[in-house]
Amino acid sequence: MTPKKSDTSIWSLSLDRRQLLKRFGVAGSVMAFGGTGRLAELLAADAPSSESSTGDIPRRALGKTGVQVSALCFGGAHWGRMRDDADAIRLLHTAIDAGVNFLDNAWEYNGGRSEELMGKALQGRRQQVVLMTKVCSHGRDKRVALQQLDESLRRLKTDYLDLWQIHEVVYEDDPDRHFVPNGGAEALLEAKRQGKVRFIGFTGHKHPQIHLKMLAHEFPFDTCQLPLNVFDGTYRSFEQDVLPILNQRGIAALGMKSLTGNAEPIKQGLVTPEEAIRYVLSLPIASLVSGIDSPHVLKQNLDIARRFTPMTVAEMAGLRTRVAQYARDGRYELFKSTDRYDGRIGREQHGIS
Repeated sequence: MTPKKSDTSIWSLSLDRRQLLKRFGVAGSVMAFGGTGRLAELLAADAPSSESSTGDIPRRALGKTGVQVSALCFGGAHWGRMRDDADAIRLLHTAIDAGVNFLDNAWEYNGGRSEELMGKALQGRRQQVVLMTKVCSHGRDKRVALQQLDESLRRLKTDYLDLWQIHEVVYEDDPDRHFVPNGGAEALLEAKRQGKVRFIGFTGHKHPQIHLKMLAHEFPFDTCQLPLNVFDGTYRSFEQDVLPILNQRGIAALGMKSLTGNAEPIKQGLVTPEEAIRYVLSLPIASLVSGIDSPHVLKQNLDIARRFTPMTVAEMAGLRTRVAQYARDGRYELFKSTDRYDGRIGREQHGIS
């Protein structure tokens, strides 16, 4: 099923890609480097600055915040679906003890269970982690957003968040909805003013144009979460169109969907988990949000992060070329062209059943 707005009329956005790049002051450099693909390769060649010793999880700067976060961010969505609370808490503790200090969540994940479970797990450990959750107002007003913030704080059993992000900016009118007077953007600033939130950002997975429209407001975002994987370089590329702008402005890039959401390319043998994760970690990002719901997946991802060395530009280009024939039509990135990865509340807000 295809969304009514995000896919069929995306090119009706008020600013096209070239205008947006010019507005951000990078159009000239993009053309000089031979296009956005070449610029992305040059960025990738500048290996992410990481602090680690052998066997440790690398730490990276969270943009301009002064905070260091683990290169792997523990995702709360898949984790919150684990049936046994004790097993889930034990898994999170294992990740923290291994050096993962960045945790992801959202108000609507699993009907609030992900936040409640994480709140239990963090008792006595809150100061060991950089805690992020997301507001899921989906275009509703500041009052709804701040109410969700209070609910998130209660579930997470904390009086502040390190990072609060607007969740799922995926429909073409979402930026307008969030930036109206008394909208979601104002809620972010109010939460910082109240001391309930240290840093603010937004997330989305549908189209680079929507991210660019959010960034065109020149709002003081600290972070931006975006889908990055080896297939993305060929189809509606966030790596080419959005990542260079985030890096130029010092906004921390948080990668997600490194395995394309359902790991289908892994199952079909197109790429290995190490190739997929290493590719994204080789990009200039602060952290990669990783869906972890079992000891096996945790061990796999920790091992990859511990032995991580950045891919060369040639290695990255070779991997993109290898999968290009499968990437061109977006078949492995359906979160960009269908609504099956969109949250229920967001679909309802936009009249999509």
